[in-house]
Order: sequence, then structure tokens, then C-alpha cells
Amino acid sequence: MSQTKQLQLQLKKEVAPFEKTNASASIKQLVNTLLPLFGLWYAAYASLSVSYWLTLAIGILTSGFVIRTFIIFHDCCHGSFFKNKKANAIIGTITGILTHVPYAQWKYSHAVHHASSGNLDKRGLGDIWILTTAEYASAPLLRRIAYRFYRHPLVMFGLGPIGVFLVQYRFNRKGARRKERLNTYITNASMAALYALLCWAIGWQAFVLVHGPIFFVSGLLGIWLFYVQHQFEDSYFENEDEWSYVKAAVEGSSYYKLPRVLQWITGNIGFHHVHHLSPKVPNYYLEKAHNATPPLHQATTITLRTSLQSLRFRLWDEEGKKFVSFGEARKRYRSASQKPAQAPVGGGPIRPAADSKG
Repeated sequence: MSQTKQLQLQLKKEVAPFEKTNASASIKQLVNTLLPLFGLWYAAYASLSVSYWLTLAIGILTSGFVIRTFIIFHDCCHGSFFKNKKANAIIGTITGILTHVPYAQWKYSHAVHHASSGNLDKRGLGDIWILTTAEYASAPLLRRIAYRFYRHPLVMFGLGPIGVFLVQYRFNRKGARRKERLNTYITNASMAALYALLCWAIGWQAFVLVHGPIFFVSGLLGIWLFYVQHQFEDSYFENEDEWSYVKAAVEGSSYYKLPRVLQWITGNIGFHHVHHLSPKVPNYYLEKAHNATPPLHQATTITLRTSLQSLRFRLWDEEGKKFVSFGEARKRYRSASQKPAQAPVGGGPIRPAADSKG
């Protein structure tokens, strides 16, 4: 066994003690998440008679607890919130209804994401659309336009919450098994019933004014967290023959160092490198696992300020092993196309390099 492989196995062994659920901690988290969520939602509705600015302020705070609810859902999908599989499925389905995500469908796609994160040969399910600089350069015009549209911040974070949480998750994936399809139908029907009841109780106008901002802000923040924790400059992407699960976890997932309040609201998901290394670690043990494992301290650390730089990262440069902007990729290919070719051995004319732009 290679030394690198031994070090990787040792790293997983060091994190293993934290792969345990704590029923009391899980129940406490359910209480301190769902009760404030419901209470704040009602407070946002009650504030309509005072000021809509106050409603929006309360709504933004409420969206934070929607994110925290999603983290519970997320742990249930990994089977790390409760020991009991059925308990995870029940709580996962309920929190999925509250966050607009079908439990069984997302459990499958997210498992694929963990098993293939950073693998260039296994992109396409449970991840964000990423092209390499070479793929983009050789792509047809319409594909390049579609990719630029998809990667634009106003589209990803503006239309994204609607496209993902209201449209994409309402449909089953091709080849989904009966149990997964049924769970999606149950989630959709429960969401429709819940929102119909709320519209009946407070009126559809009040419902839209209260829940619209909560839905949009929580969806935007959810997409941002998923995006920024893998889209940093020196992330990790390799082809299948060179890909490593541990390297993808530690080098391809960031440590998003957030202020304490935001760390609590986001259920410690900023310790994303720990989570990808061992998805069985519950969210309330992620920080402890990080602190107790010195090699994990070497993971790329980003902050609220530095994470904004990720907005310019659009393409993966396989040669430079880093994310680059469209402008940086264009400069590189222009430079390559203008560089004269080497003269062949034995003399002969030097011909200009072929244009490598798509």
C-alpha cells in the first residue's frame, strides 16, 4: 500500500469516532430550529399590519431557520441524524416538505454527488454544471451561450431558487424507483395542501407577501452555500484514473469560516471538508471533528469576504488546476493561438498554431 493511501486511511480513521448520532442532541436541534421557524413565520405575518419593511426583516431571519431546517433534512438523507433508518426517513420527509425538497429523490442525487465530487468523468447529477476551459473552447456556440447564461450570478442566484426548488424538485428523475417516485408525490401533495391551508387561513395575498421573500432568500442562500463550498480557485478536479475520494473531500471542499451566529444558523455546514470526508458525522459534531484532526486544518479556508471571489470563477483549467474566469480563459487561448509553432527537427517552415477557440 502506498504511503499516500495509508495517510488517507489514517485520516478517515481519525474522524471515525465522530460518526455517531446523539438522540438528545438531534431532538434539541429539532426544537431549537422548528419552533423559531414557525414562531418567526407567524411574527412576519403579524407584522404586516405594522410595516412591510418589518415583515421583510423578520422574513430574512426566518429564511435562516429554513436553512437550518434543511441541514437537519440533509443529515437525515445521510442517515446521520438518528440511528433509526425509519426516523431519518420520517423527519427527512417532513423537513423536506418545509424546504421544498423531496427526501428520497435528493437522498439519491446527493449520494451520487458525494461519490463523484471532483471527478471530471462523473459530472451531471447532484452537482453544478462545470465545463473545463478546453470543453468550453471546443463547444458549439449555442452550448457556450447556454453555459454562460447558466453561470451568470443573476441567473444562478436569481432564477435558481425558482428553477431548482419550485420546478426541478417537483419531478422525478428518469429511472427513479417506485419508492422514490412515491416520496416525491407525497412531498408535492403535502406542500400543496399546506400552502392551500395557509392561503385559506390568511389570504393568498398575505401568504405571498410573507412566504415569497422567505422562500427566495432561503433558496438563494442554499444555492450559494452549495456553490461556494466547491467553487473556489484551487479546488480539486481530476479524471477517474487520478481521482481520490479523500483528496476530493479535503482539497475539493472548503472550510467556510463564518461568524458564530451564521455558523449556528447554517448547522456547521461550513466545515464542508469534514462532511465530505465523512458524511456520517452529524452536523453538531463537524466542528469537533475538525478541531481534533490537525490534517484537516490544511483545507482551503474562505471567509464571507473572500468567498465573493468565487463569483468570477466559471471554468476549470485542467492545466493550471484552478478555476478561472471567462476572460482569463479567453486570454490564455488567444495567447496560445498567437504563439508560433516549434520548427520541426531537420528544418522546415514554422507554421502558426491552429486557432484553438471554439
